Amino acid sequence: MNAQPLYIGGEWVEPAGGHYDVVNPADESVVGLAPEASREQVADAARAAAEAFESWSRTPPQTRAAILDRAADIMQREFEPWTALAQAETGAPTGIARGMQVGVGVARFRRYAQGALEPVEKGLPPQVTEAGPMGRASILGALEVRQPVGVVTCITSYNNPWANPAGKVAPALAMGNTVVVKPAPQDPLSVFRMAQALHEAGVPAGVVNVVGGQSVEVGEAAVDSPYVDMVSFTGSTGVGQRIAEVCGRTMKRQLMELGGKGAAVVMDDADLDAAVMGIGTTFSFYSGQICTAPTRVIVHRSVYEQLIEKLTGYLAFMKVGDPAAAGTVVGPVISAAHRDRVESYIELGKKEGARIAYGGERPVVGDGRGFYVAPTLLVDCTNDMRVVREEIFGPVVVVVPFDGDEDEAVRLANDSDFGLLSYVWSGDSARAFRIARRLRAGGVGVNTIGRNMEAPFGGFKRSGVGRDVGSYALHAYSEIQSIVWPG
Repeated sequence: MNAQPLYIGGEWVEPAGGHYDVVNPADESVVGLAPEASREQVADAARAAAEAFESWSRTPPQTRAAILDRAADIMQREFEPWTALAQAETGAPTGIARGMQVGVGVARFRRYAQGALEPVEKGLPPQVTEAGPMGRASILGALEVRQPVGVVTCITSYNNPWANPAGKVAPALAMGNTVVVKPAPQDPLSVFRMAQALHEAGVPAGVVNVVGGQSVEVGEAAVDSPYVDMVSFTGSTGVGQRIAEVCGRTMKRQLMELGGKGAAVVMDDADLDAAVMGIGTTFSFYSGQICTAPTRVIVHRSVYEQLIEKLTGYLAFMKVGDPAAAGTVVGPVISAAHRDRVESYIELGKKEGARIAYGGERPVVGDGRGFYVAPTLLVDCTNDMRVVREEIFGPVVVVVPFDGDEDEAVRLANDSDFGLLSYVWSGDSARAFRIARRLRAGGVGVNTIGRNMEAPFGGFKRSGVGRDVGSYALHAYSEIQSIVWPG
């Protein structure tokens, strides 16, 4: 079994801390050996990125675009083996592994190859100034220029080791930044394949660096390095808060995509079949390990029983099993520790007075190995329950009924510490859009869980800081400079 080295300064480097096992969550077999970096090696990576910044930031955009395009070509060439690796690391069912892992990485590198060519200068209207203490009367021209931030530390999440890193690394490089990537310890091998593609594509030494490890020290070193100018983080709100505190000491820029507890508002005139199809993705999509999931259903009492009946029927057809087997819809969660955490929330919900309408038992798959959680529907919930207020990050949906009008629905939906994505289902489009405008969330799906991948993505409240996706990601990895001159 190959032992993965680190990637620092354009070289593959043996990790000072040795290696650890990456475990397949479906059967607990060892997928590969991941590197454990030392604090000193993380410092070396940040230093290499800082040394490479001046040259890379001045590289013509066409050159940066060509490297990103070539990297996408290599990812596409290696689609099958790298998809198999991602599936083994994450436990994602085959359909999701094929559609949402390497393929999304390729698409994002293609998008930001084009993004590298987007204009970074914008002329502003001239301003006439009267004579005064600042000098003679004049007409002042102005130019807005987007400049790269510098060295960006990208700390990525375990739920998609291709889409998430690609959404950080590709726009950061397109804008002329250099990067230090610290992947999630549970499934880092895919991120090193991304580095391999960039290396083969000809990215200059030091522009991309990938370190990793299970130790908290590795992430800390990647955040507090004096060479790092910005931190882009996807993960829990608690960790994000600690990173923000460190960044605040030296005013490092931040892009934070944190927790979510998406409200799915189902009004009395909703298409319940469409709502069920949307809400059901919580169970099927990465086994609920997705911050954008509609996990908190707020449904009008007049259609409450119907919705529960339809959701229960939908769940009965969701096969839990080996993610590589045909017909599997729900695979495992990422680890034994996370399985235990999700199950503890299900037990907590019962103690708080929720009723289990479906699921709640640990499924046995094959020989009993693997980290499986049954898709679970908790009903008769109230907004003060912890299972309603806290992010579970598993295949668990909670249902809260309401009796009043849209004002009550909005109040319940907004009564949350989170505000990433929420959803509204209503047969009256004007009403649905009216409710959507009142929701305190960074994005709202109206009668859909679909996303426009050019629309800004990010959260209100404790769900994050900043926006990315589309051109907004290029803006996130840039600073605005103004240049003024006399006309």
